[in-house]
Amino acid sequence: MKLGLIVGNVVSTFQHPTLDGRPLLLARYTNLLGEAEGPEQVVVDTVGAGPGQRVLILDEGSSARQILASPEAPVRAVVVGIVDAVDLRS
Repeated sequence: MKLGLIVGNVVSTFQHPTLDGRPLLLARYTNLLGEAEGPEQVVVDTVGAGPGQRVLILDEGSSARQILASPEAPVRAVVVGIVDAVDLRS
């Protein structure tokens, strides 16, 4: 799993049937400090996240498809949680 920041919504007039009705978001992966790491990626939202929110992203194709309960879904990454805070103190 990875941390990310939702930077926008993705609008698609045509989607694979397994994604019908599921929001697509544009996420930027971040490190623990919230600094950008890597390129943005389209993710499937499962928790009601929106732009500006820090999220937990499951970025493993087969696990993501299990979350969606759809083994044939063309999905690699899903949002599985909204992050309230990251505490780096030991």
